[in-house]
Amino acid sequence: MIKVEVFSSPSCPHCPAAKRVVEQVVKEMDGIEVVHINVMEHPEKAIELGIMAVPAIAIGGDVVFVGAPSVEDFKEKLLEKINSEE
Repeated sequence: MIKVEVFSSPSCPHCPAAKRVVEQVVKEMDGIEVVHINVMEHPEKAIELGIMAVPAIAIGGDVVFVGAPSVEDFKEKLLEKINSEE
């Protein structure tokens, strides 16, 4: 199971787009756990990963995007992580 963490805040204008990209890609795949983290409520997790801006997306504990990625870019990074774990 690969964990995808989406870091956002309620006032972030680009966070809904990042969430949509993640949800769109992972609905086509099995074995992916998505966790949405509000950095206003849980700043310790963002600090732990060195996240200074949102939206940010971590795959398997590694921050791979700051900002909302395209569907293609996110899918490519997720497949890279899946293939590296096999």
